[in-house]
Amino acid sequence: MTDREFDIYFRSMYLPLGMFALRIVDDAQSAEDIVEDAFMKVWQQIEAGKEFDDFKAYMYRSVRNGCISFIRSRKETVGVECIPEIDEETVDTSERDARLWKAIDALPDKCREVFLLSKRDGLSNDEIAQRMGISVKTIKNQMTKAFSRLRDDLSPAHKPFFLPFL
Repeated sequence: MTDREFDIYFRSMYLPLGMFALRIVDDAQSAEDIVEDAFMKVWQQIEAGKEFDDFKAYMYRSVRNGCISFIRSRKETVGVECIPEIDEETVDTSERDARLWKAIDALPDKCREVFLLSKRDGLSNDEIAQRMGISVKTIKNQMTKAFSRLRDDLSPAHKPFFLPFL
């Protein structure tokens, strides 16, 4: 694998692997550390001449193993059976979550803030308006704008896209 190929894999897989790890360890900084460590270890293997038949599968397995090690190091009583196996659905979910968060991050600042206060924090339009010092109508407009942009960003070829997980 060339440096360029590794860079392409890193850029395309970093966020989905991070979302996968986050669901397991429930700590963003630890999830990020686990993914970075997995990429560093695999880079060392590549430099030593190792070839990979299925790099994506290998990375998911490496991150899963890193999560297991992390959980064991905290001496938690969670069994390995509680950690999801890596299957197509798990990978698809991680990639979907990564696309969603990337699209949310791309929203304009005010729009993103309103959207997250509503969907992540569960605040009502009145509560958001009061907290931000703006009208409820502005909140509704920002939410409409957020949903419109998310649908456009997340739908292939701008076909209608339903966001059931929000």
